[in-house]
Amino acid sequence: MADFPSKVTTETSSPNSQSSQQGGNSLRGLSANVTNMLDMSFIRSIPAVLMMAEIFMGLLQWALIASAPYTLLPAYGFVMFVAVTLWILTTILFFMILCGAQQKLSSVPWPLTVMAYHATATVLYLTAFLANAASVYPFLRFPYFYGVLAAAAFFGAVVTIAYAASAFFSYLDWKGDGGNAATDTVPA
Repeated sequence: MADFPSKVTTETSSPNSQSSQQGGNSLRGLSANVTNMLDMSFIRSIPAVLMMAEIFMGLLQWALIASAPYTLLPAYGFVMFVAVTLWILTTILFFMILCGAQQKLSSVPWPLTVMAYHATATVLYLTAFLANAASVYPFLRFPYFYGVLAAAAFFGAVVTIAYAASAFFSYLDWKGDGGNAATDTVPA
Protein backbone atom coordinates (compact mmCIF):
# COMPACT_ATOMS: atom_id res chain seq x y z
CA MET A 1 0.00 0.00 0.00
CA ALA A 2 2.86 2.37 0.62
CA ASP A 3 3.96 2.43 -3.03
CA PHE A 4 0.44 3.20 -4.38
CA PRO A 5 0.98 6.98 -4.91
CA SER A 6 4.11 6.37 -7.00
CA LYS A 7 2.15 4.31 -9.55
CA VAL A 8 -0.53 6.94 -10.16
CA THR A 9 -0.13 9.50 -12.97
CA THR A 10 -1.94 12.80 -12.83
CA GLU A 11 -1.54 13.65 -16.50
CA THR A 12 -4.74 15.23 -17.85
CA SER A 13 -4.00 15.22 -21.56
CA SER A 14 -2.48 12.78 -23.97
CA PRO A 15 1.11 13.22 -25.14
CA ASN A 16 -0.07 13.70 -28.74
CA SER A 17 -2.21 16.69 -27.86
CA GLN A 18 0.69 18.27 -25.95
CA SER A 19 3.02 17.91 -28.91
CA SER A 20 0.45 19.41 -31.25
CA GLN A 21 -0.01 22.34 -28.90
CA GLN A 22 3.74 22.85 -28.87
CA GLY A 23 3.96 23.08 -32.66
CA GLY A 24 4.01 19.36 -33.47
CA ASN A 25 2.61 17.76 -36.58
CA SER A 26 -1.01 18.88 -36.22
CA LEU A 27 -1.83 18.44 -39.93
CA ARG A 28 -1.25 14.71 -39.72
CA GLY A 29 -3.78 14.47 -36.89
CA LEU A 30 -6.23 16.67 -38.79
CA SER A 31 -6.02 14.53 -41.92
CA ALA A 32 -6.49 11.38 -39.84
CA ASN A 33 -9.60 12.89 -38.25
CA VAL A 34 -11.02 13.91 -41.65
CA THR A 35 -10.46 10.47 -43.19
CA ASN A 36 -12.06 8.85 -40.15
CA MET A 37 -15.13 11.06 -40.60
CA LEU A 38 -15.48 10.33 -44.35
CA ASP A 39 -16.60 7.03 -45.81
CA MET A 40 -13.78 6.57 -48.32
CA SER A 41 -15.16 3.22 -49.54
CA PHE A 42 -18.27 5.10 -50.71
CA ILE A 43 -16.19 7.25 -53.09
CA ARG A 44 -15.05 4.13 -54.96
CA SER A 45 -18.55 2.65 -55.29
CA ILE A 46 -20.78 2.72 -58.36
CA PRO A 47 -23.53 4.76 -56.62
CA ALA A 48 -20.98 7.44 -55.69
CA VAL A 49 -19.61 7.62 -59.24
CA LEU A 50 -23.17 7.93 -60.55
CA MET A 51 -23.95 10.69 -58.05
CA MET A 52 -20.78 12.57 -59.03
CA ALA A 53 -21.81 12.24 -62.70
CA GLU A 54 -25.31 13.52 -61.82
CA ILE A 55 -23.81 16.51 -60.02
CA PHE A 56 -21.34 17.37 -62.79
CA MET A 57 -23.67 16.80 -65.77
CA GLY A 58 -26.58 18.49 -64.00
CA LEU A 59 -24.38 21.52 -63.39
CA LEU A 60 -23.44 21.58 -67.07
CA GLN A 61 -27.08 21.35 -68.11
CA TRP A 62 -28.41 24.19 -66.02
CA ALA A 63 -25.34 26.33 -66.76
CA LEU A 64 -25.94 25.89 -70.49
CA ILE A 65 -29.62 26.78 -70.15
CA ALA A 66 -28.80 29.78 -67.96
CA SER A 67 -26.44 31.09 -70.65
CA ALA A 68 -29.29 31.22 -73.19
CA PRO A 69 -32.43 33.39 -73.17
CA TYR A 70 -34.43 30.66 -71.45
CA THR A 71 -37.06 33.11 -70.20
CA LEU A 72 -38.56 33.32 -73.71
CA LEU A 73 -40.18 29.89 -73.35
CA PRO A 74 -42.01 28.88 -70.16
CA ALA A 75 -40.88 25.25 -70.50
CA TYR A 76 -37.33 26.27 -69.65
CA GLY A 77 -38.50 27.65 -66.30
CA PHE A 78 -39.55 24.13 -65.35
CA VAL A 79 -36.33 22.67 -66.73
CA MET A 80 -34.25 25.13 -64.72
CA PHE A 81 -36.27 24.47 -61.57
CA VAL A 82 -35.79 20.70 -61.86
CA ALA A 83 -32.11 20.94 -62.82
CA VAL A 84 -31.09 23.37 -60.09
CA THR A 85 -33.23 21.81 -57.35
CA LEU A 86 -32.04 18.27 -58.04
CA TRP A 87 -28.44 19.46 -58.39
CA ILE A 88 -28.59 21.02 -54.92
CA LEU A 89 -30.38 18.03 -53.36
CA THR A 90 -28.03 15.50 -54.97
CA THR A 91 -24.99 17.45 -53.75
CA ILE A 92 -26.39 17.52 -50.22
CA LEU A 93 -27.27 13.81 -50.33
CA PHE A 94 -23.81 12.94 -51.66
CA PHE A 95 -22.05 14.74 -48.83
CA MET A 96 -24.45 13.33 -46.24
CA ILE A 97 -23.67 9.78 -47.36
CA LEU A 98 -19.97 10.58 -47.63
CA CYS A 99 -19.90 11.89 -44.05
CA GLY A 100 -21.76 8.85 -42.71
CA ALA A 101 -25.18 10.30 -42.03
CA GLN A 102 -26.58 6.75 -42.06
CA GLN A 103 -24.80 6.01 -38.77
CA LYS A 104 -25.68 9.36 -37.19
CA LEU A 105 -29.34 9.35 -38.27
CA SER A 106 -30.15 5.68 -37.86
CA SER A 107 -33.89 6.34 -37.48
CA VAL A 108 -34.12 7.23 -41.20
CA PRO A 109 -34.66 4.21 -43.49
CA TRP A 110 -31.74 5.19 -45.74
CA PRO A 111 -31.99 2.56 -48.51
CA LEU A 112 -35.70 3.32 -48.99
CA THR A 113 -35.15 7.08 -48.79
CA VAL A 114 -32.32 7.07 -51.33
CA MET A 115 -34.29 4.79 -53.66
CA ALA A 116 -37.38 7.03 -53.46
CA TYR A 117 -35.23 10.11 -54.08
CA HIS A 118 -33.56 8.64 -57.15
CA ALA A 119 -36.84 7.29 -58.56
CA THR A 120 -38.52 10.69 -58.12
CA ALA A 121 -35.49 12.45 -59.60
CA THR A 122 -35.59 10.11 -62.61
CA VAL A 123 -39.22 10.95 -63.34
CA LEU A 124 -38.67 14.68 -62.86
CA TYR A 125 -35.53 14.71 -65.00
CA LEU A 126 -37.25 12.68 -67.73
CA THR A 127 -40.04 15.26 -67.97
CA ALA A 128 -37.52 18.12 -67.83
CA PHE A 129 -35.41 16.49 -70.55
CA LEU A 130 -38.46 16.04 -72.77
CA ALA A 131 -39.50 19.65 -72.23
CA ASN A 132 -35.95 20.79 -72.98
CA ALA A 133 -35.66 18.68 -76.14
CA ALA A 134 -39.09 19.77 -77.41
CA SER A 135 -38.30 23.45 -76.82
CA VAL A 136 -35.02 23.60 -78.76
CA TYR A 137 -36.63 23.99 -82.20
CA PRO A 138 -37.88 27.63 -81.79
CA PHE A 139 -34.23 28.69 -81.37
CA LEU A 140 -33.26 27.32 -84.81
CA ARG A 141 -33.04 30.91 -86.15
CA PHE A 142 -30.29 31.63 -83.61
CA PRO A 143 -27.56 29.03 -84.19
CA TYR A 144 -25.61 29.84 -81.03
CA PHE A 145 -28.60 29.46 -78.71
CA TYR A 146 -29.84 26.46 -80.67
CA GLY A 147 -26.51 24.69 -80.12
CA VAL A 148 -26.37 25.61 -76.44
CA LEU A 149 -29.90 24.41 -75.76
CA ALA A 150 -29.37 21.25 -77.83
CA ALA A 151 -26.26 20.50 -75.74
CA ALA A 152 -28.34 21.12 -72.60
CA ALA A 153 -30.89 18.60 -73.89
CA PHE A 154 -28.09 16.06 -74.44
CA PHE A 155 -26.77 16.54 -70.89
CA GLY A 156 -30.35 16.27 -69.64
CA ALA A 157 -30.62 12.86 -71.31
CA VAL A 158 -27.31 11.75 -69.76
CA VAL A 159 -28.39 12.90 -66.30
CA THR A 160 -31.74 11.13 -66.72
CA ILE A 161 -29.91 7.89 -67.50
CA ALA A 162 -27.59 8.42 -64.53
CA TYR A 163 -30.55 8.96 -62.19
CA ALA A 164 -32.27 5.85 -63.59
CA ALA A 165 -29.10 3.80 -62.97
CA SER A 166 -28.87 5.24 -59.45
CA ALA A 167 -32.51 4.29 -58.86
CA PHE A 168 -31.74 0.75 -60.01
CA PHE A 169 -28.74 0.38 -57.71
CA SER A 170 -30.70 1.97 -54.87
CA TYR A 171 -33.45 -0.57 -55.48
CA LEU A 172 -30.91 -3.40 -55.27
CA ASP A 173 -29.57 -1.94 -52.03
CA TRP A 174 -33.08 -1.58 -50.63
CA LYS A 175 -34.01 -5.17 -51.55
CA GLY A 176 -30.78 -6.39 -49.98
CA ASP A 177 -29.27 -7.94 -53.10
CA GLY A 178 -25.88 -6.53 -52.19
CA GLY A 179 -24.30 -9.97 -51.92
CA ASN A 180 -23.98 -10.06 -48.14
CA ALA A 181 -22.64 -13.51 -47.33
CA ALA A 182 -23.55 -13.19 -43.65
CA THR A 183 -27.28 -13.16 -44.38
CA ASP A 184 -26.94 -16.30 -46.50
CA THR A 185 -25.37 -18.34 -43.68
CA VAL A 186 -28.03 -17.70 -41.03
CA PRO A 187 -29.96 -20.94 -40.40
CA ALA A 188 -33.68 -20.77 -41.04
